[in-house]
Amino acid sequence: MKLIKATEENIPLIQDLAKRSWENAYSEILSNEQMEYMLSTMYSQSEISAHLKNLDYHYYLVFDENSNEYDGFIGFENHYEENTTKLHRIYLVPESKGKGLGKKTLEFLNEKTLQSGDNRIILNVNKHNSAKKFYESQGYNIYDEGVFDIGNGYVMDDYLMEKSL
Repeated sequence: MKLIKATEENIPLIQDLAKRSWENAYSEILSNEQMEYMLSTMYSQSEISAHLKNLDYHYYLVFDENSNEYDGFIGFENHYEENTTKLHRIYLVPESKGKGLGKKTLEFLNEKTLQSGDNRIILNVNKHNSAKKFYESQGYNIYDEGVFDIGNGYVMDDYLMEKSL
């Protein structure tokens, strides 16, 4: 597995990977309408482009050298809060599950967080998303929960998780 820093040219790939992974991760949690709305706003060309222009926001593509395919991506922001990196996005396509890529990608995030001078990682996870158990297995703990209005009558009902490094 190799993590490759994403650029503007990779935005269509990120959008495709997001759509493929979301269809699997959220099909039983969110309505098709909410999924489409969130993908079209959170993964729009302009939204991802703005992230890539932020020097503290980083996207990396997860490349599986064995299959010679992109299996997912991670998006995180150093210095989101004092001494804190926020994991905004980590998604793997369904066919890559079970290869250890998620664990290796989070280990990569730990390294990048420490290199930035931060010593804490936070993330939001949908209360009904099985990924919560994965994050707990990687040392993350719930520190709060929240319901966030994302527009168009939709909300995100999330656990807020953290890990100290």
